[in-house]
Amino acid sequence: MKKRLTTLFFVGLMSSAVFAAESIIVQSTTSTANSGLYDYLLPKFKADTGIDVHVVAVGTGQAIKNAQNCDGDVLLVHAKSAEEKFVASGYGVERFDVMYNDFVLVGPSSDPAGIREARSAEHSLQKIAASNSIFLSRGDNSGTHKKEQALWQKAGIDPQPHSGKWYRETGSGMGATLNVAVGMNAYTMTDRATWIAFGNRQDFRVLFQGDKNLFNQYGIMLVNPSRCETVKVKPAQTFIDWILSSRGQTAIDGYQLQGKQLFFANAK
Repeated sequence: MKKRLTTLFFVGLMSSAVFAAESIIVQSTTSTANSGLYDYLLPKFKADTGIDVHVVAVGTGQAIKNAQNCDGDVLLVHAKSAEEKFVASGYGVERFDVMYNDFVLVGPSSDPAGIREARSAEHSLQKIAASNSIFLSRGDNSGTHKKEQALWQKAGIDPQPHSGKWYRETGSGMGATLNVAVGMNAYTMTDRATWIAFGNRQDFRVLFQGDKNLFNQYGIMLVNPSRCETVKVKPAQTFIDWILSSRGQTAIDGYQLQGKQLFFANAK
């Protein structure tokens, strides 16, 4: 009887610990999830704070909508103008730079549009359009899609009239879009982290990179509790503070795949 009571007491303590554990929801991008960054960071954060983090990985546009609908505590995405609008509209408290990497244009090594010789990112797109080579867009209002649209505009080309012809839209995340691009022998634009982590490259290569307009900044912000009463302010702010601290920033810089650093911390 004494042994049974002891066992029940122990189980009760464990149950209490589980129910007492704090948790938050982070609305974030497919690139941070596909790259494995969260798998690397979150165990470190949990060890330091005891807080569980559940990541909802979708395109930036959808992540922002989810946060506006109070379906999260923290927003971590990569479309700065949309993030600033999110804060200015009262949905977020304050935005902070977290880290950056860059976008690259990838395609078959045969490079039918000849973008290896392009002078700029927009020149690459002009060459793709002029050659009627298939370009695959995420078409999902993600941070990557927003950047791609801005580059088409800068190139002086509206690809929408060519939708379904040489310009195709997947409506999917970056990993899925890369898989379709490989299957169709098509060009696409991807963040570098997802590309490094991508395992189905076959004969695909990075064909254009290094343009300043391919810079890819990530930001973090607390969902405004005055708009969303469900926001868990204390653990959410703890997560933001940790990400922006030297501990979190060092962890971001330390994440590598295939000997390559995927993200570069730049919190001020």
